[in-house]
Amino acid sequence: MQRRTFLTASALGITAVVLPVASARAATTVTSLTALQSAINAAVPGTVITVANGTYAVPDGKPVTITDKHGTDGSEITIVAQSRGGVVLTGKQSFVFSGSSYVTLSGFAFRQSTTLDVPPDSSHIRLTRNDFQLADISGLHWVMVRGDYSKIDRNHFHNKSQLGIMLGVEGADTDKMAYKVLISKNYFSDHSFTGDNGGEPIRLGVSPRALSDAEATVELNLFERCNGDPEAISVKSSGNFVRRNTIRDSKGGIVLRHGNDTTVDSNWILDGQEGIRIYGNDHLIVNNYVSGLSGTALIIGSGTERDHYVGEPSTSRTGNDAPDRVTVVHNTLLGNAKTLAGETQRTEEPRDCTIADNLLVGDSGDLVAMATTVRFTWQSNMLSGAAADGNIPAGTYTRTDPKLVTGADGIARLSSASPAIGAATFATDAVTYDIEGNARGTARDIGCDEYTTATALYRPLTTADVGPNAS
Repeated sequence: MQRRTFLTASALGITAVVLPVASARAATTVTSLTALQSAINAAVPGTVITVANGTYAVPDGKPVTITDKHGTDGSEITIVAQSRGGVVLTGKQSFVFSGSSYVTLSGFAFRQSTTLDVPPDSSHIRLTRNDFQLADISGLHWVMVRGDYSKIDRNHFHNKSQLGIMLGVEGADTDKMAYKVLISKNYFSDHSFTGDNGGEPIRLGVSPRALSDAEATVELNLFERCNGDPEAISVKSSGNFVRRNTIRDSKGGIVLRHGNDTTVDSNWILDGQEGIRIYGNDHLIVNNYVSGLSGTALIIGSGTERDHYVGEPSTSRTGNDAPDRVTVVHNTLLGNAKTLAGETQRTEEPRDCTIADNLLVGDSGDLVAMATTVRFTWQSNMLSGAAADGNIPAGTYTRTDPKLVTGADGIARLSSASPAIGAATFATDAVTYDIEGNARGTARDIGCDEYTTATALYRPLTTADVGPNAS
């Protein structure tokens, strides 16, 4: 498996992708599904097909097929609505991909009653600036991506009340994952399924695919009122990056349920229920801000299994893999009902994890309530508030007022007088930025925020930053 390194702030920004500018002979406008199908059949690299605004009822058994059509990098085949949201597609299916690559669908309002699928035999498929509100049918997954190098960006997924996920990533066969899928600048809102689980906005994999190295990136997405599952971002594969997302007023949090070697970096989880929950090995949890939750900010789980392995029976693969060698550094956990906790309901304890340079502030319960651990490294954490210290080992923390200042955006940051400034001691040269993208420097601060007077490069996302009209 490819080893992960910390990324610099510049590496975290996504590159803006511009729809290709085609020559006049490669552009066409269509006003019917028949004309649309004919234009797709004739498309070549660089073709832009504009669909006139209107509602199009796709006949049962006659979807719009994109078969053996190939654009190129920089000369994609683009199928775009005349105006964003102006083309509404109803019926059982809309577009069906097969054996295609470098094709973009942009600006559509999808209202179909079956899953929109990007199959494993198609790659470099882009879904951008679309509105997804498929039929609210129990068990229906709205979008399933199984093709390598797919991009799902600037879409709005909203208003689902039944069992089923909004966006899933899987792969070929039963154990593989699509490779390097990018999920960016989407708006996920109002998943109101009331069951115990099964209503995730994003799910990266399923348990049989846990050991597949997906290297998916989930970044700069906004989640609001996502209450269909305790997992707003559910990771069930390996080698992924979950960064700079904002989860607000939601039941769901970020859960590494299956798989290894995932980075959870610089996310804001605000005023909801669940925070970050960890299973599996070799994860990095860094620079996250978790505040105002009715549940627990950070859970380092326990396992039914020590480790998942290739060829294991399905009865054990669906169980929990105990965390090993997880690094939890430079996070701020502030004002949550519970702060940092373990689990007691399973037999396999977490081992060889590092908990360092975190800021833990709370007024209820214990700030640290770990169950059995083995060979944990605790170092230079800072505790504050009316909550008891809990069972954090003596000598591995300081208890002092961090002197935070709350901004107009409701986020508490270090003041110039904070004792957290320059107090981090965990030995690493690789943490080069904080949650706002500002440089850490050589004397790093405890928590997710590095004190600076410089302008923040990143902040908690709002609806203006995501969805079909995002920059």
